[in-house]
Amino acid sequence: MITILHNPRCSKSRAGLQVLEEKGVEFEVCKYLDEAMTPDELSEILRKLGKRPLDIIRTKEDVFKEEFKDKELSDEEWILAMLEYPRLIERPIIINGEKAVIGRPAEIIETIL
Repeated sequence: MITILHNPRCSKSRAGLQVLEEKGVEFEVCKYLDEAMTPDELSEILRKLGKRPLDIIRTKEDVFKEEFKDKELSDEEWILAMLEYPRLIERPIIINGEKAVIGRPAEIIETIL
């Protein structure tokens, strides 16, 4: 089953959702701002993306600028920061089995369908 980590208020996330709908694939939506993840779940997503935590941090978010801009954190600390402030997580993230992509641009989603 394909899963999309989705923020309905984000135009890029809505574009990702639209790609999935247009392709007619079955998927489930995880509104990650409302549905808290565990550290293990986020670590697993990072593994599937092939990325480290800092690679998927939204550095232009106010909370990053206010709380984390000049800090050097370990991967584990960044994971905890993303769980505490989920707006820091890049979006949308589409997961299909053992593969995942950040759907920016939305066309990249097709590479894992």
